[in-house]
Amino acid sequence: MTPPGPPRPAPYRPRRRIPRSFRDLTPSNHFNPRTFFHEMVWKALLMRRTGTTKEPIFPKVSRGQVAITWIGHASFLIQFTDLNVLIDPNFANWLFLLKRVRRAGIKLTDLPPIDLVLLTHAHFDHFHKKTLRRLPEPRLGVMPWGMGDLARGVGFHRIIELQWWETFAHGDWSVTLTPCDHWGARTLHDHHRGYGGFVLRHQGRSIYHAGDSAYFGGFKEIGRELQPEIALLPIGAYYPDTFRRVHMGPDEAMKAFKDLRSSWFVPMHFGSFKLSFEDLDEPPRWLSQLAQHHGLSHKVRMLEEGVPHVF
Repeated sequence: MTPPGPPRPAPYRPRRRIPRSFRDLTPSNHFNPRTFFHEMVWKALLMRRTGTTKEPIFPKVSRGQVAITWIGHASFLIQFTDLNVLIDPNFANWLFLLKRVRRAGIKLTDLPPIDLVLLTHAHFDHFHKKTLRRLPEPRLGVMPWGMGDLARGVGFHRIIELQWWETFAHGDWSVTLTPCDHWGARTLHDHHRGYGGFVLRHQGRSIYHAGDSAYFGGFKEIGRELQPEIALLPIGAYYPDTFRRVHMGPDEAMKAFKDLRSSWFVPMHFGSFKLSFEDLDEPPRWLSQLAQHHGLSHKVRMLEEGVPHVF
């Protein structure tokens, strides 16, 4: 753990009402079980699962290079010369009644040895226990406060829980837990669990994974304090507008990217599961239009699931 430094101002903490019912968890006040079943379950059942699981060809990177592979949803493999990192790994074809409508880009069994797993919060689509149990002995798991009990017994050699702005360092890499505007409860009653994003630093590179988040003023602080070079930002599950209490659309994600002052924008959290009412192909289409309008198309990297991209 990094040694304590001088006291810093209290971080921006968005005021949120803790979800206390199914409607809050979905998270729209007008969203009832019947609507949930029709929009998320029935429509997905009628969809043919798309996407191709690829034979992975992981590039040989040089020191100072980083290869990023989008597995799907919020799951990423990040590779340096000497460090392999998984973020929010989820290879499930089903989450209870929710069907995965686009296949994971690679097979779990084709992953390289994993040194570090970052878990942003305890929601089932980000903290998938069956996936974690199948990983080949991940050495280290880093996650927000209050999640350690969930992670015990899934194979980690060591579990680290962080508070917002706290940094864990090992060797010449470090990871900092950053604030977000979401919530961390896995059920209706475990309100003690934390949530956030991560900034990973290694070999002079910095990658930010926002986890799940609504747009909030904290993105400016993250940009000011940590200046992440590559931003992995969610762009899906934003319609109806009440979903923006906990998620971003492409318009707000573009605003967050500008706040962060990052060099690259990699979109995520769309297309794999039907979690809201917008068409599955709308988020990347809208983001492309926004990037062109703002003259930022050269900074947006739309990754194909299972295909590594070297930065």
